[in-house]
Amino acid sequence: MSVWFSMILFFLMIILPVEVPAYIGPGAGLSAVGSLLALMAAVFLGIVGFVWYPVKRILRRRKARQTGEENKAGRENKEDQ
Repeated sequence: MSVWFSMILFFLMIILPVEVPAYIGPGAGLSAVGSLLALMAAVFLGIVGFVWYPVKRILRRRKARQTGEENKAGRENKEDQ
């Protein structure tokens, strides 16, 4: 089988679902939903943490520079008087 035929067959199987007689009880259903929500929360918090740390460092540097410039300007004004 060629790769293209396999890919087309795979996508057709996804697009055209077949009804399967099965029962998911409330316990298994709630477990599946809870696991899915936990996985989504972990991925989201991982992305937020990965992005937030560099942003926090940039903000601290910017604040330190501003504070340093303000202190330097304050010292210069006191020396002029």
